[in-house]
Amino acid sequence: MIGRSRPAGRSPEVLLSELLRDQQARFAEIDAGLPPAVLPPPGDVVVVGAGSDDEAAAVVTHHSWPAGSAPLLWSAAEVTELHPVLGHAGRAGADALVTEWRARVPARVRAAGDSAAVVTWPSRDVAAARAFLDHGLVPLAVLAVRPPGPLPAVADPDPALVLRPARDDDLEACVELAMHEIVYSSMVGGSVLRPDAEAVKRAALRERRGRGEPIWVAERDGRLVGLLECGLTDSTPGSWLAGLLPAGRWGYVNCASVLPGQRGHGVGHALVTAALPTLQPPGARGTYLYYNPPNPVSSVFWPRHGYRPLWTLWEVRPASALR
Repeated sequence: MIGRSRPAGRSPEVLLSELLRDQQARFAEIDAGLPPAVLPPPGDVVVVGAGSDDEAAAVVTHHSWPAGSAPLLWSAAEVTELHPVLGHAGRAGADALVTEWRARVPARVRAAGDSAAVVTWPSRDVAAARAFLDHGLVPLAVLAVRPPGPLPAVADPDPALVLRPARDDDLEACVELAMHEIVYSSMVGGSVLRPDAEAVKRAALRERRGRGEPIWVAERDGRLVGLLECGLTDSTPGSWLAGLLPAGRWGYVNCASVLPGQRGHGVGHALVTAALPTLQPPGARGTYLYYNPPNPVSSVFWPRHGYRPLWTLWEVRPASALR
């Protein structure tokens, strides 16, 4: 029965744990690069198909981002999110879960224009992908990974292009480059061009610089023409990355931007080639980043540099458009 919250004899918590074991086995079959599946965060537990072969469960969460917060540059303000524990249910289970999820979207989220319904799921699970598409969700972003290793050397490097870590006096030029990326991505992905975007990005860059995280720039004739914001992080048990990446040290690329008039001339490739060694300390598992499949530039650029989708972020905006 769709939406039944307590199958006879088993609490939702017990059912989630049982289905999680099946899901871990399924993830291992789908993609060897996935980490072991983890339990969803606390929220509203949904159970569908109780007692049948299509039995599945999920946790539904709702979140509001306050004005001025950095996530509003890539997220809707009101977000409802589905965290499936499909076990082996496949497409039928995913379909039933999304149907029940739609019925549980809060009225405030449904009424908000600045809202989204989101589910993050392994990119190679095409059976679930079909169910998400049928309900109006679109593959708006992917988390892509790259194993450790160098890139091919830049052929015929441009002697006029200087690649270096950013300095304190580069802040405003870096903000300008970051804003070019936000404007472009807002047309082909999930970024949102908000009135305070420049101020929020300036603060984020200043904080990243203050933490000593790597920010690389490309300079030509005294002007910055490219930007690569990077960092290092750890996937550890209980961390937000634990369910997304195998345990260990990971480098990541947060923002890559090249001035419009400089695109297509090797600036991005030169930046990535220069920055990648700093993101792969001994023992690192690899590097990761997010890109938008609808973006005609990044969807080609990153796979060419060895990145491949691990997770897809399925999304529909506004949340009321979920079918």
